[in-house]
Amino acid sequence: MKILVTGANGQLGSELRELSSSRTSDQFTFVDIAEMDLASDQAMHDFFDGKQFDFVINCAAYTAVDKAEEDSALAYRINAGSVKTLAGICKKKAIRLIHISTDYVFDGEGNLPISEDAVPRPLSVYGKSKLEGERHVLDMLDNAYVIRTAWVYSTFGKNFVKTIAKLAKERESLNVVSDQVGSPTYARNLAAVVLSIVDKVHAKEVDIPGVYHFSDEGVISWYDFAWFIAQTTGARCRINAIPSEEYPTPAVRPRFSVLDKRKIKKNFGISPPYWYDSLKECLSKLDH
Repeated sequence: MKILVTGANGQLGSELRELSSSRTSDQFTFVDIAEMDLASDQAMHDFFDGKQFDFVINCAAYTAVDKAEEDSALAYRINAGSVKTLAGICKKKAIRLIHISTDYVFDGEGNLPISEDAVPRPLSVYGKSKLEGERHVLDMLDNAYVIRTAWVYSTFGKNFVKTIAKLAKERESLNVVSDQVGSPTYARNLAAVVLSIVDKVHAKEVDIPGVYHFSDEGVISWYDFAWFIAQTTGARCRINAIPSEEYPTPAVRPRFSVLDKRKIKKNFGISPPYWYDSLKECLSKLDH
């Protein structure tokens, strides 16, 4: 297969790059802003000119959630405008698109795992722009996959796990919100799931396009997550639980981000790992 991965330098793109090294029969192309500037339709069309791929895995996104509140034009350009352009290119060239989205398309007001057909109500510019991108994909392509995920972390890039692991070694105490609940997702697990879907679709074993939810198993708060990170790394830092009101941010976060994963389990036979096992694996890699 010929597979293009956008957002190559991000957490998921970096994990896909690592996993791709063992897939010698497939030809992967990894691009980031230097190779294909998503802020420019012309740059995108120029990149694809004369090239053909079987799959595009779109990991690229504007993910600075708080900054997006003041930089909404760029957030919409990357998360919606470029996605529309990409979907158009995929349609014209008959390329299968797998697009990565987010739990931020929901308001998090419920208390039950959120299914794929729940009505989106994003609270932030980031969430609204990602939802618009999803809709472009689904409106333009009847064979595309949209995979929503949540609380992504990795050994690559900036993320909650690396930040807490570092700060817990440097400080006596940390305040972490305890009233936002979700399921962490180790980007390496998500990368493996995306490639599994690619393989099954390509082999014509399973091909049921549409929206899917994926995260690791288990439900915790950010406070719980921070506590376990500190404990697992042996840090002596005291983790204090605080309400969201005491840690105001420009963008409103969903309070409940637990995604219902029954669809991806049933259709693709996916068995997500338990979040703590994934956390230990990631932290062990950071130690080396």
